[in-house]
Amino acid sequence: MTGDSLPSTARALVNEIEGHLLVAAARAEGRTAAARFTAPFDWLGDDRRQEVAERFEAEYLALARTSWQRTAERAGRLRGEYEERYRALRRRLLTGCLLGACAVLGCAGVLVLSRG
Repeated sequence: MTGDSLPSTARALVNEIEGHLLVAAARAEGRTAAARFTAPFDWLGDDRRQEVAERFEAEYLALARTSWQRTAERAGRLRGEYEERYRALRRRLLTGCLLGACAVLGCAGVLVLSRG
C-alpha cells in the first residue's frame, strides 16, 4: 500500500509516527555529537560537562528543526511550482490535440466537399 492510497486518518497517523521517529533519531545524533564534543573537556566536572552536553544536544535539535522547516517550506513551494507547470503543460497538450483534431476534420471536410 502506498502513501497515496491510505485514508487521510491513516496517513496522518503514519506522518505523526514518522515525525516522532525522526525527532528520536535527531536526539540520538545530538547526544552522540554532544558526547564527542565534550569528551576532550575532561578538566570540567561531570556536572558541568553534562550541562554542556545537554545544551549542545538542545542546540543540535533546534538546528535540525529549523532545517526541517526550511526543507518543508521549500518542498511546498516546489510542489506549487511543479503543479502549475503541469497544469500549463496539460492545457497546451489539450490545445494541441484539439487543434490537430480540427485540422484533421477540416482536411476531411475539404476532401469530402471536393469529391462531391
